[in-house]
Amino acid sequence: MDAPKQAEAETVELTPEVIQRVQEGLAAARDVHVQTQTQTALNNISAIARGDSDLRVSGRFRHWLLRRFIRFLFRIEVENPENIPQEPVVLVANHLSHLDPFLVLAAVPPHPYYYILGDARTLYNKRWKRWIVGSAGGVIPLERWWKEEIAVIERSQTVRPDLKDLAQAIQADVPNGSSIQQMRQIDQAVQAILKRGDGLMLFPEGRLGHQEGQLHLPLKRGTVIYAIRSGVPIVPVAIIGSKTLHFRKKLTLRFGEPLPFSQNTRPKRKELEEATAQVEQALSHLLVADYKEPKGAKPLTKQLNQLFW
Repeated sequence: MDAPKQAEAETVELTPEVIQRVQEGLAAARDVHVQTQTQTALNNISAIARGDSDLRVSGRFRHWLLRRFIRFLFRIEVENPENIPQEPVVLVANHLSHLDPFLVLAAVPPHPYYYILGDARTLYNKRWKRWIVGSAGGVIPLERWWKEEIAVIERSQTVRPDLKDLAQAIQADVPNGSSIQQMRQIDQAVQAILKRGDGLMLFPEGRLGHQEGQLHLPLKRGTVIYAIRSGVPIVPVAIIGSKTLHFRKKLTLRFGEPLPFSQNTRPKRKELEEATAQVEQALSHLLVADYKEPKGAKPLTKQLNQLFW
């Protein structure tokens, strides 16, 4: 277990709600449908890494489907559309809801074709997600322990012996993300994706944010590693309004100017830290620090927030 994950887990408060989320995550890891979809996506990544083609629907069809789906439920405002990229880039956005990747994909053009790098269980934990994401393709799934799960494992050995059974189940049934071979394969696939003219979408916070207008720091350095190794720009995107959802709520996507990086296949730590700081500054500048929820009726709030959890 690496030090950053361990340190982050130490800050987790194991409330009943958090324990419930851990139990839901365990159930998702054991779900045969989630396992099947994850393995299919990993097979596609393996094909890309070998230089073969992968299974995916056309960009135009995916864009049409998601656009109709999203714009039926919400009102979407796109700011700075002139910054929407027409070439291979790494799109990076803040992360408030599991709606976010679908929201961004519905707003950008069908080409370049964006691949989503995200947690396998949150991408496939609901039937509708498996249908849309599984049918469309374009997913790079990460199998890993959540910080909440790490907290359960650690504290079950000390102050929370009542969590011992849950901790053992996590260790037995949830992939912990330690497969070096799989991470190398993902890295090779990402480089191939960007080289062939497709794009990548990342959420550098590595988790859902707690509050509108605020980033969960520090950002993950993997975001800039992919861009620098490939020599493609990073385009920051601020997602505004998606933390709490209701029917026909206005959600805003604010695109920032591209951040160019010189290609370096072996970037040093200082270069990565400086690039990550640039991304953090750009995203922070785009966010609304004093965001306020709209007043008035908020139909289907419970249903939509559960749908996109």
